[in-house]
Amino acid sequence: MKVLRSIAELRGWSRALRAAGGNTLGLVPTMGALHAGHASLIDAARGSCTHVAVTLFVNPTQFGPEEDFARYPRVFEADCALAERAGADMLFAPAVEELYPHGAGSTFVEVPGLSERLDGASRPGHFRGVATVVAKLLIAGEPDRAFFGQKDAAQVAVLRRMSADLHLGTEIVVCPIVRDTDGLALSSRNAYLTPGERRKALLLHRTIRRIEALAAEGERHSATLLAAAHACFASEPEVRADYIALVDGETLEPVETAAPGTLFAVAAWVGTTRLIDNTIIG
Repeated sequence: MKVLRSIAELRGWSRALRAAGGNTLGLVPTMGALHAGHASLIDAARGSCTHVAVTLFVNPTQFGPEEDFARYPRVFEADCALAERAGADMLFAPAVEELYPHGAGSTFVEVPGLSERLDGASRPGHFRGVATVVAKLLIAGEPDRAFFGQKDAAQVAVLRRMSADLHLGTEIVVCPIVRDTDGLALSSRNAYLTPGERRKALLLHRTIRRIEALAAEGERHSATLLAAAHACFASEPEVRADYIALVDGETLEPVETAAPGTLFAVAAWVGTTRLIDNTIIG
């Protein structure tokens, strides 16, 4: 597996694939601290593309001033090993100065409206940072497809809109949430949880399952479903809900009736760790 550091190297490697003919490139953007969820994205990319590139970059512009940029897990050697085992052909790991040569605040890509909903409402500027760095990676690497996890459903909606509006030509592929054996959605931030906090964090999955069960029984009224979700959270007062929402999966706007494709999404604080989870109704 190659490890590249510069945009020039990434672009040159990608274009050499095209010049050879018959090749397609799948890109898996990550911030590192890779786990089985990331491996599933690499596997999905390998299944539909001839070559797979993984990007590893802790992006400063998507973190707020009081967030965990400084302590976000950075385990480069372990990430390289996992990416190679999962089947990546190349890992792109640039320095901050490579992606932001004129400083982190010089040029931004923004998706108004969508970027202020769900996580965007709780983390102002977060999706502007995400859209900016992903646009840079798609422009530099020119992949045929980019692979993201369903756990980041709001991010997916923002990136799909951005890619379409900018005519980037990259298909945004969404892969299922990968869960641990206890049901907790895999996340690099799970490493922050103490054993006691991890047990409390299972509330998110229990809430997801409760809403899935009600929907399977035919309940479609958002008010009823949301009341059930809030009742779940009331059973674990030490887990603080950030948002509990039923929204259109593309616009992230609230809905009154849950139709097939409606997104039920939750975000919550467990101790000092913010976690997210979701499911698609129907």
